Amino acid sequence: MKTKTLRQDKVNVITLGCSKNLVDSENIITQLRANDYDVIHDSNDEANIIIVNTCGFIDLAKEESINTIVQYADIKSKGGIDKLYVTGCLSQRYKDDLEKEIPEVDAYFGTLELPGLLAKLNADYKYELIGERNITTPQHFAYMKISEGCNRTCSFCAIPLMRGKHISRSIDSLVKEARHFASLGIKELVLIAQELTYYGLDLYKKRALPDLLDALCAVEGIEWIRLHYAYPSKFPREILDTMAIQPKICNYLDIPLQHASDTVLERMRRQTTRQEQKELIEYARATVPDIAIRTTFLVGFPGESDEEFQDLCDFVEQMRFDRVGVFQYSHEEDTTAFLLEDDIDPELKAERANRIMEIQQSISFDHNQKE
Repeated sequence: MKTKTLRQDKVNVITLGCSKNLVDSENIITQLRANDYDVIHDSNDEANIIIVNTCGFIDLAKEESINTIVQYADIKSKGGIDKLYVTGCLSQRYKDDLEKEIPEVDAYFGTLELPGLLAKLNADYKYELIGERNITTPQHFAYMKISEGCNRTCSFCAIPLMRGKHISRSIDSLVKEARHFASLGIKELVLIAQELTYYGLDLYKKRALPDLLDALCAVEGIEWIRLHYAYPSKFPREILDTMAIQPKICNYLDIPLQHASDTVLERMRRQTTRQEQKELIEYARATVPDIAIRTTFLVGFPGESDEEFQDLCDFVEQMRFDRVGVFQYSHEEDTTAFLLEDDIDPELKAERANRIMEIQQSISFDHNQKE
């Protein structure tokens, strides 16, 4: 049992990075509140304990995380806060370095070390709260993380180094969580993972996302289900068949393709080809005629020639996606691509990213004119 002084502590959880990190922060908040802590999220209100949930995906994200840690370390050194803890992807990957460089932090924790973080705060990890998360999103929707980690071997990606191997949550546990959300008045579930289409292979020895979707659609009170982060290689097309049948599943697919040049895709170790990606998009549109497709591309990968980049531009113009995001390649140590020379000038990376967005801007304008 915490003392009276500890009950007066106020914790501010700062979330950096993606929606998967947000879910982790919501779990931290839920556990601390169950231990009688006063907890706020990404707030400017005063708090004497800060928890920074970091991102370590690419250089810009790492820079933002480090700057945030340094900011609060400086505040702590001046007596503005009592305790500073750091968790998340950056801490998982660079804990030893961070401990040396920013010793003002009271403790660093990895992505799967929530019980240890709670123990530092004299709080108990309450297993009975799994699936009963406090949300920080607007009241009408919640993110549902259906798995952790990734088994893919994309040469540019450091996520497996920070999140580990793929681990699916059971369908029963996810249905329980969906029922909890429905009881709170939440109408939409946004399914997220490092890789949605891999779901179930570890637990059920098959790609079980269609089975999960059917089970979630049966939850009373949930009206919409949206899919994010679906990997294109070996994409289980029955997902689209389920989408066409189940009215609760939004006709929306977030599917990061990353590139459209076969030679770049091979160097990226994406295990797919331009033609396979084209056929998948065409199948999706034929099966779900009004589907909205969002994708992301990565420009400036080592060795990306003018011709390979033009292949990508042509593909974007041809496929006419509803939404497109673009990343500039970040040279990440310990990835396979780190062995290659990062030979694309940063200015050229930026020019190529802008070029893709210019193409998409025109496409998006045409889409909007038709609506």
